[in-house]
Amino acid sequence: MKNQVQVRDGAAASAIASDGRTRDRVAQLLLERGAATAAELGACLGLSPAAIRKHLDAMLADQLVETREVRRTGPRGRGRPAKAFVLTAAARESLPHHYDNIAAAALRWIAQHNGPEAVTAFAGSQIQALEDRCRAALEEAGPDPIARAEALADALTAEGYAASATTIASGGQLCQHHCPVAHVAAEFPQLCDAETEVISRLIGTHVQRLATIAHGDGVCTTHIPRRGPHPTTPPATRKTDSDSITAANTVRTDT
Repeated sequence: MKNQVQVRDGAAASAIASDGRTRDRVAQLLLERGAATAAELGACLGLSPAAIRKHLDAMLADQLVETREVRRTGPRGRGRPAKAFVLTAAARESLPHHYDNIAAAALRWIAQHNGPEAVTAFAGSQIQALEDRCRAALEEAGPDPIARAEALADALTAEGYAASATTIASGGQLCQHHCPVAHVAAEFPQLCDAETEVISRLIGTHVQRLATIAHGDGVCTTHIPRRGPHPTTPPATRKTDSDSITAANTVRTDT
């Protein structure tokens, strides 16, 4: 019985893997062709109409493909009009991209032709829109840096940074568990510097970057010092210069 269960489980896993590979091939064909009917896809993949429709129905349910009516130039035959399948925007986003490579190449070009200062200026201009959106979200946070850090964490999470804020003994800590530009920032730390400056301006106090994903850390961590009065000596126990001189003279007299 145990062996039979293992065989069934293995067969199910193999079928799932096979389905995944077939759907990847369907997606690749649609990417190359732009649109294709079920009959065309089945012919290319060597699958029966029933088999290809099973995969297409699953992809429709997952919103990976959508249908469009095929335009015909000649007279239309009997039956329902043929439908072509195309990839959805969500499916295209899931495919591999090379945005990081293009961004890094662009920044290298800027640095080569205009110097590192141009990269710094570019980084600042790119993050300006993010600062404006986050500033609007912090309007009701009040002046306290820790409260503002918590509001900023919510705003950054909405921007895709998966951020959180915690209170620690020395103040607060803002953590970003995702960095959309980590691979590029590893080569161009100006992006991290610009982001740190934005955090400081939004919170309203000096902050210190302790770790960044771009440099191999698991989380981007920013320390926010607690704002408060500096400790002072109470007036009753504070010694004046004359008190110190008198005490010193008394010691010398006694000796």
